[in-house]
Amino acid sequence: MEPPTSALLTDHYELTMVASALESGVAHRRAVFEVFARRLPAGRAYGVVAGIDRALDAVSRFRFDDTTIEHLVRTGVVVDGEMTDWLRGYRFSGDITGYAEGELFFPYSPVLTVTGSFAECVVLETVMLSVLNHDCAVASAAARMADAAGGRLLIEGGSRRTDPESAVAAARAGFVGGFDTTSNLEAGRRHGIPTGGTTAHAFVLAHADEEEAFEAQRTTLGVGSTYLVDTFDVMEGIRRAVKVVGPDIGAIRIDSGELLRDSVAARELLDSLGATDCRIVVSSDLDEFRVAELEAAGAPIDAYLVGTSLVTGSGHPTASMVYKLVSIADDPHSELRAVGKLSPGKKTLGGRKDVHRVVDADGRFIQEVLSVLPVELEDDTMNPQVPLVRDGEIVADLTNPAEAQARCAERRSRLQDADRTPWPTHSPAIPTVWEGVEEPLSTPVPSGGAQ
Repeated sequence: MEPPTSALLTDHYELTMVASALESGVAHRRAVFEVFARRLPAGRAYGVVAGIDRALDAVSRFRFDDTTIEHLVRTGVVVDGEMTDWLRGYRFSGDITGYAEGELFFPYSPVLTVTGSFAECVVLETVMLSVLNHDCAVASAAARMADAAGGRLLIEGGSRRTDPESAVAAARAGFVGGFDTTSNLEAGRRHGIPTGGTTAHAFVLAHADEEEAFEAQRTTLGVGSTYLVDTFDVMEGIRRAVKVVGPDIGAIRIDSGELLRDSVAARELLDSLGATDCRIVVSSDLDEFRVAELEAAGAPIDAYLVGTSLVTGSGHPTASMVYKLVSIADDPHSELRAVGKLSPGKKTLGGRKDVHRVVDADGRFIQEVLSVLPVELEDDTMNPQVPLVRDGEIVADLTNPAEAQARCAERRSRLQDADRTPWPTHSPAIPTVWEGVEEPLSTPVPSGGAQ
């Protein structure tokens, strides 16, 4: 069975541009597009790349079958003729280079560089941005939470706060950013991410009392599972859980109240009852700021369960990525020429960008250097760009999110410690240096403006 097409996961104007480009002759000219964010959200030191696997999968499924073309003609989006012939034959045949998943990005980092004909590249704009803006936002929030948690277990539990497919994508992006497990079973099946979960308040309320609920859970899930103790009273819930389960109880979860005060009291009570190895899991509208505050206060918490803030990018649900034409040939025999946008606050610099990062003697990042001309690289540099697609065929293996997670952790270790907090010293953590080209101005974009 053919996989479902992704061709209609796009905007109307992508196809009207192609139709007009076919008319003008621009459609078949060689072109280069770049995906980047002009700026990071205020107060953030870095972004995290995620969703490359989903974006490339969408490119591989970007096909216009007969049913799709009939729909487009019937609804007046395209006119039968040259345009429908082009749609029938569409296959992306170009090259894509980009930052590997888990890599960090900064303002103007060319997260993806897409090369091919103008028409075959421009039509991919919407679906690529749809994927990357979501996944990079979630992964960036996850990494900030991982930095704040200081090695504590992180559990993703935001499926009920977003669209079902977005929930699967968010679970994967959260894992890339540093989360350990997810509650989402489809993410576990599709991506091999560890899953976990025990019971909710409804389970406790469905029984005659807490003791009966805890007894049923112990019989089914075992002594080592996590018991929800805040349905009525946290301290009484702990006493009842230890009484029913025994001092070898695996963990308790607190989902409400004053988490610092309650976790301290819970630790003292658990220890007094002999449950010294029982772990404390907390939830309740957590984000990186609250996690950092709890860690700074020395809260005896072993794991954080985060939902809404993670899957919504912790206040920034988009990574503000844009997809811009940077080079185009005037005819089949001419060299590519740089093109760029001059609009105030939205300036883009023409020309395909080469990238290298300079590191100091300790391996810490000092700066990201962007150039439209080849530069001589020193030994203390690295290039975050890797081949992803060649001649229309995917050449990168992105099936293992654990590799992306490890990369993300390693790259964050190259930042200054002061920039791995919710309140970093520098925003961004390292400067972007331009070689051989004028640095773009970073005038803020008005809220709600087009990108």
